Amino acid sequence: MFKLHILSLILYGAGIFKRPFLYAGLAVQSAYLLSRGLELHRLPLVGAHDTLAFIAASAAAFAIPFGINLNWNSKYQKGAALLAAAFTLFSMFSKQHNIPLPPVLKTLWFELHVVTAFLSYALFGIAAVLGTIYLIEKVEKNEALQYKAILIGYCLFSASMIFGGVWAYLAWGTYWLWTPKELWTSILWLFYSLYLHARLRPWWAGKPSAILGIVGFGVVMFTYLGVSLLMKSSHSF
Repeated sequence: MFKLHILSLILYGAGIFKRPFLYAGLAVQSAYLLSRGLELHRLPLVGAHDTLAFIAASAAAFAIPFGINLNWNSKYQKGAALLAAAFTLFSMFSKQHNIPLPPVLKTLWFELHVVTAFLSYALFGIAAVLGTIYLIEKVEKNEALQYKAILIGYCLFSASMIFGGVWAYLAWGTYWLWTPKELWTSILWLFYSLYLHARLRPWWAGKPSAILGIVGFGVVMFTYLGVSLLMKSSHSF
C-alpha cells in the first residue's frame, strides 16, 4: 500500500514537466488515502503523515480548476506539481498514526474540523503559487485568481474554526483552550482577514496583496507544522 504513496511522489515529480502525470499522481494518492481509510476504519487525517498526504492530494485537486482558468500556464503547472510533491515527500518521512483513535476524536465535529482546515491549507498553498507567478509575469489574472483561492480558503478555514469550537466544547466543556495552536489559528485567521480587507483598497491590489498571500502561506505552515512540532498543544502530533 505504501508503494502507492511512493508512486504518487514520482508522478507529481513528473507532473512538473507533463500535466497528465499530475492527474495520475492525484489518482494514485487518492487511492492510497482511500486504502488507508479502509484499513484504519476511519478518516486518515490524524498525524503528520496522513494530513500531509491529504493536503498534497487536495492541492493537486484544487490546482486543476485554476489551471484550466489559466490555460495551464507552464509556470503554474510546475508550481502546483512541486507543491503537491513537496507535501508528499514530507509525508513519507513522517510517522504513521495507526493506533485506534481516543474517544475525544470519535465525533463528526472533529472530522468536519480537520477536513475543512486542511482543504483551506491546500487552497492557501495554491494561492501562494499564483502570487509567485504574478510577481514573475505581472499578469493581473494570476493575482485575481490568488484572491479567489484565498477567499474560498478563508471561508473553509472559518468553518473549520466553528467546527473546532463545537468539538472542543463536546470534548473539554469549553469552546476555547488557551494553547499555542488555538492562538496561532486565530493569528492565521486574522492575517487572512487583513489580506481580504486590504485587497479591497486600490493601493494594496497587485504586488502588495500578492506578497501578503505568499507570506500568509508561511504563517499557515508554522501554524500547521511549527506549532505542532515545537510546542505542546492539544493538536500536537
